[in-house]
Amino acid sequence: MTAIDREWIVKKTLFVLAMITVLGVLLIVFFVARESIQAFTEAGPANLFGAEWKPKDGQYGMLVFIVGTLTTTAGGLLLGTPLAIGSAIFLTQMAPRRTRSIVTRGVELLAGIPSIVLGWLGLTVLVPWIRNFSNSAGTGILAASIILAIMVIPTITTISIDALEAVPRSHKEASLAMGATRWQTIRRVLIPAAKPGLIVAVILGMGRAIGETMAVALVIGPASTFATSLTSPTHTMTTKILIEMGESTGVQRSALFAMGVVLLLISMALILAVRMVTRERKTA
Repeated sequence: MTAIDREWIVKKTLFVLAMITVLGVLLIVFFVARESIQAFTEAGPANLFGAEWKPKDGQYGMLVFIVGTLTTTAGGLLLGTPLAIGSAIFLTQMAPRRTRSIVTRGVELLAGIPSIVLGWLGLTVLVPWIRNFSNSAGTGILAASIILAIMVIPTITTISIDALEAVPRSHKEASLAMGATRWQTIRRVLIPAAKPGLIVAVILGMGRAIGETMAVALVIGPASTFATSLTSPTHTMTTKILIEMGESTGVQRSALFAMGVVLLLISMALILAVRMVTRERKTA
């Protein structure tokens, strides 16, 4: 067998493997969309995107869970993003080599903790603390946001480090040579230069937060109503699917698949946003 023949076989094998991956994604989209058709045809889009979830009364509104998903995700990003980007700046610009090695290993270990463990710690430690502090049940948006913040920190930190390290060293040296302080160089040179990469890090962290299920389910509280405060229980789309899918039938089951379709659309929108940001970065 010649080298050309071996190269042809390798090329075709890699092509088949890539197509299997694409086929798997298409099958997931097809299956979820097919199972949601009954909800769209029998309940109708106006019902599905309403504010009431009462399957016994024929109401399958997912607006409560969409709001819960967006609220907890926003809370997790607001708490986690400053910590993550601040950690990335410290590790790349200020930390001694030994300190950087220790902190980096800690971030890697945090990324490896199973979500169910974080959720259990949130239920047994965080929720009682919030309960004592606020005189409430302890579960709700605040607890879920804190847990999500912990979960997105490794993702945002790792990608932010790569973005900051990708900035040419000459930018930093030129700024320091002109008399700028280290903080002025970071704030006015490095962060603006790494901005597209930092945005990508936040978007990918958002995708991590939106898709989380088990950890959020343990601390957000079972309530199919809008949260009236940071400590009032509610649901996200993922937690609602988790709790009711096993016992649901008919239109109710199909409505849960419709939530899955909405989650897929949100995930696709995030992927497109990443593609747009990285494309702008390459053309800049």
